[in-house]
Amino acid sequence: MNKYRTHNCAELTINNIGKQTILSGWIHKKRDHGHLLFIDLRDHYGMTQCVIDNKNEHFSVLEKIKLETVIRIEGEIVARTPETINKELSTGSIEVLIKRFDVLGSTKELPLPVFSDQEYSEEIRLKYRYLDLRRKKLHQNIILRSNVISFIRKKMESLGFLEYQTPILTSSSPEGARDFLVPSRLNPGKFYALPQAPQQFKQLIMVSGFDKYFQIAPCFRDEDARADRSPGEFYQLDIEMSFVEQEDVFQVVEPLLHEVFKKFSKGYSISKTPFKRFKYKDAMLKFGTDKPDLRNPIEINDVTEIFEREDVKLEIFKKLIQKKSIVRCVVAKNVFAKPRSFFDNLDKGAKIEGASGLGYIILESNNGKLEGKGPIAKFFSEDAINTLCKKINAVGGDAIFFVCDVKKNAEKFSAWARTEIAKNLELIKDNVFEFCWVTDYPMFEYNEIDKKIDFSHNPFSMPQT
Repeated sequence: MNKYRTHNCAELTINNIGKQTILSGWIHKKRDHGHLLFIDLRDHYGMTQCVIDNKNEHFSVLEKIKLETVIRIEGEIVARTPETINKELSTGSIEVLIKRFDVLGSTKELPLPVFSDQEYSEEIRLKYRYLDLRRKKLHQNIILRSNVISFIRKKMESLGFLEYQTPILTSSSPEGARDFLVPSRLNPGKFYALPQAPQQFKQLIMVSGFDKYFQIAPCFRDEDARADRSPGEFYQLDIEMSFVEQEDVFQVVEPLLHEVFKKFSKGYSISKTPFKRFKYKDAMLKFGTDKPDLRNPIEINDVTEIFEREDVKLEIFKKLIQKKSIVRCVVAKNVFAKPRSFFDNLDKGAKIEGASGLGYIILESNNGKLEGKGPIAKFFSEDAINTLCKKINAVGGDAIFFVCDVKKNAEKFSAWARTEIAKNLELIKDNVFEFCWVTDYPMFEYNEIDKKIDFSHNPFSMPQT
């Protein structure tokens, strides 16, 4: 190939035995056996075992060289003995007898070991990012990202889409977050805004007469620290199509996502197309979130009307309902035999999350009749219990957990309870990707920080009529 290498460190096999090679890479590991020194040489592609005899003039120098030093070696490719073959390496059947070597880049004492189970603070890892990215998992993630983007590009092009690059320095446009601002040197006192999304530009492309646009677009959003937000910079697949309806968009995105995850998510099953669909209000009711985890089979129910009945005497809930609170419940199936700690821990966890607690009823079936046990069961008549159970499909052996709060909090805490109960009962399916569409979002939401009505997403979406 050139003076630095004739092969990479994943390339040599038994077919190369007896030939000369030049390899360059990082010293990954060294093993000193006294008369022999083994070196695992690593590059972007893989690893090759190299060996040098103590009779070689370079032995003493290599013996002292630190790990992660970059070297170039010349040597002969030989077969390993049967007992030393490493089947986990593509080069595991051979090794290279070092004849000579050069140091291409020496190293000082490393601030963090590149290949170790020891974890370091994010500050150290970012300061020495070039070392952090040598780690196998991170290195593979970077490669995966490149492969996924390449696959997406090819797929979009096969569907007739063209890729465009839109401006990075632009004017402010509301997208649901704050802008990052860049001061203008030529126009003192004025600023550019980094785009939260290429929304306006891609629509200008459509107005210009192009038909199908896509871009792996950088987005810059000065978000708050909520767990479901991505502050700073991220990339998204951005698409736009002319003369289409919602179904046309679904027909493009669903097979694309299915194929991407099927190709790159080894060992996982993927949702079949068409994906499930939920309206926003239904998702918030059933799951308490607009990002539902469908691996969890539990659904939330609204049972406010049950607590408004005259034969339900839980006054604290009734007073809250009069102040516009609602009641949501989550059913935990077949938990009658669970210890008291199961229920207490859920109640404590809810309080840590900010709820006032979780009221609950444990259902027991006696001679075909349902009876309620637990802290709030005494406030229910027999008929109220039966009506409640019929409404939410609860049976003997189940427990029903209740949240009473204003709608926003009721959704949040019931979603938490849904997740925690599923975790405790080991109901969440492993190695599965469950996709869905959530449609018909509200256009606006109240911004608690700025105390004003704000866009809940970009304002360019078609409003419902």
